[in-house]
Amino acid sequence: MLELDALLDFTDCHWESIDSHPNYWYEGRCPQSGELLRLPRTRMSEEVARGLMQYLAADDAYDREGKMYGILLVEMPSGEQRILKAFSGLLNGCSIVEGWVPPIPGRDRVAFEEARTLTQLEAMKQELIALNQLPQRQEYEALFREFEVQLQVLSDRHRNCKQQRDEKRQLLCQTLAAETLEVALEQLNQESRLEKMERRQLKRQRDETLQPLKQLIEAADGRMRALKQQRKELSRELQTQMHAAYTLVNFLGKSRSLSSLMPINSIPTGTGDCCAPKLLHYAAVHNLKPLAMAEFWWGPPSGDKIQGEFYGACSDRCQPLMGFLLSGLAQNPIVSNMDEGFTGGLEAHPTSNNFSCGTGILPVTQMLPIIYEDKWLIAVNKPSGLLSVPGRYLQNQDSVFSRLRNLLPDSFDLNAVHRLDWETSGILLLARDKETSSQLRQQFETKQVHKVYEALLSGSVKIEAGTIDLPLWGDPENRPYQQVNSECGKPSVTRFQVMAREGNFTRVEFLPLTGRTHQLRVHAGNVRGLGIPILGDRLYGCRAAAKRLHLHARELSFEHPQLGERLYLKAETPF
Repeated sequence: MLELDALLDFTDCHWESIDSHPNYWYEGRCPQSGELLRLPRTRMSEEVARGLMQYLAADDAYDREGKMYGILLVEMPSGEQRILKAFSGLLNGCSIVEGWVPPIPGRDRVAFEEARTLTQLEAMKQELIALNQLPQRQEYEALFREFEVQLQVLSDRHRNCKQQRDEKRQLLCQTLAAETLEVALEQLNQESRLEKMERRQLKRQRDETLQPLKQLIEAADGRMRALKQQRKELSRELQTQMHAAYTLVNFLGKSRSLSSLMPINSIPTGTGDCCAPKLLHYAAVHNLKPLAMAEFWWGPPSGDKIQGEFYGACSDRCQPLMGFLLSGLAQNPIVSNMDEGFTGGLEAHPTSNNFSCGTGILPVTQMLPIIYEDKWLIAVNKPSGLLSVPGRYLQNQDSVFSRLRNLLPDSFDLNAVHRLDWETSGILLLARDKETSSQLRQQFETKQVHKVYEALLSGSVKIEAGTIDLPLWGDPENRPYQQVNSECGKPSVTRFQVMAREGNFTRVEFLPLTGRTHQLRVHAGNVRGLGIPILGDRLYGCRAAAKRLHLHARELSFEHPQLGERLYLKAETPF
C-alpha cells in the first residue's frame, strides 16, 4: 500500500503550475554523466509542509523529540499530484509508522545483529553509568577535602610558629652568647624538625587512607576507557554492516548500497535515515515523479535547528547521495531554463543560513574581486556563501581556491595560507609558490599577521571595549560546533571595540589574537564572552532574521615575504 496523501490534506491553495522561482535546490551530479541534476523546493512545497506542521502541532506525540520532517510532491503515472511525507531516524522509537514513508530497505537484513549489538551497547552504557557513580568516588573526594583542610590548618599553625621562632632567634642572638645561645637555637631547630615530621605524618596518613580508593577509581576509569573504545568499535562495526545492507534505488532503476556511494571510512552515523533519501528512494521504487520537496525541523530546538524553519540537504549525510538519487529524474522545464545565467546557491536564492554553499553549481569562471595581486601572492574579497577551499565531496568543490585554479595560468602551486568560514566574507590570502606559502603560514602561526574583523551583533552590548579569553574545543561528535571548555580547550583570545549602536544591533570591531575555528562567533555569542550572537549566526544562537552571517574580514596586514615591506589590505564591509 502506497503511503500517499492528497494535496488537500495539507493545503487549500490551488497551483496551476510549478513555481518558477524556487527557494532552494536539492542537487547533485549524476555519477555516470556528470550532469547536474536538480529538484526544487518551491513555494507550493513549502505551503504543503506548513500544512504538515499544523498536523504535527495538533498532536503532542510529535513534540517529544526534535527531528527533521519532509514532504515530497509527486506526480503519479495517471498525472495526479500527491504527497509523500517522511521523518528522519525514529519517531518515538519506531522506524515504521502508518502514513509515513518507511525506512530504506536493508536494515531488516541486519536486524538480528542490530538487536544483539544494541543489547551489548545498552549493557555497556549501564556499566559505564555504574562505574561513573561509584560511591568510592564521593568518599575519595570527601576524604581528600578533609585532609586538605587539615593540612591547611597545620600549615597556618606552622607558619605562625616559624614566625615566632624567627623573632625568638633574633632576640636570643642579641641577648645570649656562646654555648647558651647554641643550646637555645638547637631547641628552636628541634621544634622546626618536629613540625616537619608532623606534616609528613599527616601526608602519610592521607596517602595510606586514599591510596586504596584511588587505585579502585583508577581501575574503574581504565575499565570505562576500555568500554568506551569497545562501544565505539561495536557501533562502527554495526554502522558498516547497516551501510552495506542499505540499498538505494534511483530513477534509472539502478540500486546501490550506501557504502558504495560514500567515501570509505567516512560515513556519518544516521546516513540513509534522513528524510530526503527516504522520500526519493520511495518515489523511485514506486514509479512516482518528484516535482518539489521541502524539509523542516519540528520539536525542541537543537543546535542551529529551530522549529518550523526550512533547511536544505545536510552536507555530510544527504548531499553526497543526491547525485545518485536524482539520476534518471527528468528535469522540469524550470530546471533546464535556469541553466542560462544561473549564478547559483545562496547568492541567487538566499533563503536559509543553513544551506551548504559550495555545491559545485557556481561557474568556476565567475570572477572574484581581487584586492591585491603580484607574482608571489593574491588576495581576494571572498563573498559570503563561498568556501575558501574545496570540501570533501564532489558536490562541495566550488571555492575561491578552485575558481582561481581554473582562472590563473600559473596556478599549479597556488595555496590558501589561511581560511574563512563559508558564511564569512572578506580578505582571503593565497600564495602562488611554495616558498611564499611557507613564509606566510609562519607569519600566521607566530602571530605576525594583524587581522581586523567587523561584525554586526544581534543585540545591544553594554561594554565598549575589552579582551575575551575563552578556551575553545571542537566536539568531534558535533562538528563544526565549538564550545568553551577550560579543560580540553585551546587558548583563544580576542580584543573588541564597539564601533556603533544601530537600533537594537551593535557594530563591533574584532581583533583576534589567536585563530581558532569559529573563535569570533563563539566569543560573541557565549555568555562568558559578549553574550550576543553575530547577526545571522544560527549555529551559536541568533534567532533574528538575516540573509547571511554578518561577519567580515575587513583588514589584513603582514610583511611581504619577497619584498620585505609591510603590506596593508582592506575590503569594505558589505553590510
